[in-house]
Amino acid sequence: MNKPSHTLWLCCIANFINAADRVIMPIAIVPMTDQFKWDMHGQGWVLSSFAVGYISSQVIGASATRKYGGKNMLTISVLLWSMSTFLVPMFAHSIYALIIGRVILGLGEGLGLPTIFHIFSHGIPSEERSRAFGYLVALGSIGQTVASVVCPHLSWQWMFYLFGAIGFLWVFVWIYCYKECKGSVDEEFLQPPKVNNTNVNWREFINHWPLWSIYIAHFSMNWSNYIIMHWLPTYLTRSLGAGKAHIMLTAVPYVMNSAVGMVAGHCADSLITRRKWTVLSVRRLMTSIGLLGPGLFILFFSAVDNLPLAVFFVTVCLGLSACNSSGHLSNHAEVAPSHAGITFAISNTLATIPGILCGPLTAELVTSSGGRWLPVFVIAAGVNFVGCIVYVSQSAASQLL
Repeated sequence: MNKPSHTLWLCCIANFINAADRVIMPIAIVPMTDQFKWDMHGQGWVLSSFAVGYISSQVIGASATRKYGGKNMLTISVLLWSMSTFLVPMFAHSIYALIIGRVILGLGEGLGLPTIFHIFSHGIPSEERSRAFGYLVALGSIGQTVASVVCPHLSWQWMFYLFGAIGFLWVFVWIYCYKECKGSVDEEFLQPPKVNNTNVNWREFINHWPLWSIYIAHFSMNWSNYIIMHWLPTYLTRSLGAGKAHIMLTAVPYVMNSAVGMVAGHCADSLITRRKWTVLSVRRLMTSIGLLGPGLFILFFSAVDNLPLAVFFVTVCLGLSACNSSGHLSNHAEVAPSHAGITFAISNTLATIPGILCGPLTAELVTSSGGRWLPVFVIAAGVNFVGCIVYVSQSAASQLL
């Protein structure tokens, strides 16, 4: 049997690679656009094509994990996304081939996170889940930080070669170190749920408002996060005059995101175990901080034209967003412990819609408004506020499925 700490860190390192691979293209697209002469709309479709693959594999990945096991599915997932990253320089000359490659990257990463949620719901004790999800999100942010610091010093081709190769190395370690003790169909929990119903009708996953509150909160969080992740290097370069060296500043928000994610996880668990707060109160508090805070600061971000001040506001924005890992993201294992992978897959599928929309929609809003980004940020803030209201009023922490 794997120790929870071993399971945690192996999965967190996978998320490190996952997140790093997502950041490479937003950085590389600046020199790639100069080389291949793409227009704003072409850039938008390249950035958003990842989300097309990502949205299509979430539920498939969660269902396949229950049948074939977490080890097999995570192996396939990381191999797929690492291969599609490594091969980008070989087909980048064709924007259509590049878009297909980005779709495949999304397919691989879409299989991965639901698999990790499934593994966590089985192998991490409930009193440690807030910090586990905090570390998971934090390692993802560290991956984005490392990519943001390293990539500006490399040619755009070597950005993809380096991080693709790291993914292949992780697969070898995972296969050797992680031992899956249960069968592919039989469920084995470190802490069995109160009711372990494996025969749940698919309608049950969309018939409960507490589940919809999680889905909507996740959608809202991702709306602003996708805009920042996909467009921040372009915004800093084209609107604020950032040079190649300044692009490393895009690492600062991810450093804050990782630090806050880990601290928030420990604080949430402490409020539950030491202060005797209810799990629901803690989930609502953390989600409120994670949605309202970024909503306010993204408005401040839109009002400044100074590079250091803009980086400060977006850093606070992403830092506060990390509190969601101890909020609605941890809520899956409580409302559906036997089906956390599937509920997360549904949630992440819906939350990937902003990833598809934010590329072409941002390009259209900026182009039609004469280069102004204010409409983009105002919409993002409004979505965050609505998501917070829905989650706080409709969420639950009792088992539903």
